[in-house]
Amino acid sequence: MKQILLLVACLLTAGLASARTERVVIQGNHGKLVADLQMPDAMPKHCPIVMLCHGFTGNRNGGLERGIAHELEKQGIASIRFDFNGHGESEGDFVQMTVPNEIEDAHHVYNWIKADGRFGNIGIAGHSQGGVVTSMLAGQLGKKAFKGGVVLLAPAGVLRDDAIRGTVAGQPGNHGDPLDPPEYVEVWGHHLGRDYIKTAFWLPIYETAAGYKGPACIIHGTGDRTVPYTYGLRFHQLWKKSEWHLLDHYDHGFGPHPEEAVKLAVTFFTKQLIH
Repeated sequence: MKQILLLVACLLTAGLASARTERVVIQGNHGKLVADLQMPDAMPKHCPIVMLCHGFTGNRNGGLERGIAHELEKQGIASIRFDFNGHGESEGDFVQMTVPNEIEDAHHVYNWIKADGRFGNIGIAGHSQGGVVTSMLAGQLGKKAFKGGVVLLAPAGVLRDDAIRGTVAGQPGNHGDPLDPPEYVEVWGHHLGRDYIKTAFWLPIYETAAGYKGPACIIHGTGDRTVPYTYGLRFHQLWKKSEWHLLDHYDHGFGPHPEEAVKLAVTFFTKQLIH
């Protein structure tokens, strides 16, 4: 976490925070979603844009999301980063959040971009649980929806296995029977609801993601103890047009140098959306 915060501080110090940013509110699955739309100053007509999806208990101002947004802006690419329901400034209660309703949130954001009229080809990136959301939405909508490609950063394909084992985010849980869990369980100071556990148990992550046939980039670290890198590797094996970047000793937040993951993501999107 310290490394990610340092990354954001360095970007701000370098004067990259002067990008043209609009705060927008989008109707989501469980209420209104708060988002930051970041655009290059000299924005072309039908500017390419990337959706950025944060992880479990995170928010749109995470270091990876902001880092990618700032670097994309330098390349002439817009981005939109948003808080899922029950996270950050968006409406909804965390206890009601599930991966399926986060997928619906992301779909609403996609539809907002399409309806806005200022943007052209779309890419999407997601970290951790946001990576699962990203992969499944891409599988549902297909490569024509995301002509700018897909980036997964330490995608948490483990979350279904965690639900079956009675754990969350690699931490021991007290779910009891995962088919009949309690009303909620405590995770990192949050109340994680029974619907999350029940839907995660049956979640067809890789089966749904298989519907995406376009270019992709998967980035993972060998030091990730929350989501072992083999879960990211499985996406690479599933998506025949994907790049695979395994960063030795990097953890779930890509410490000690999260800027390396940012660079890989931005290089991929620049290739897909500009060149």
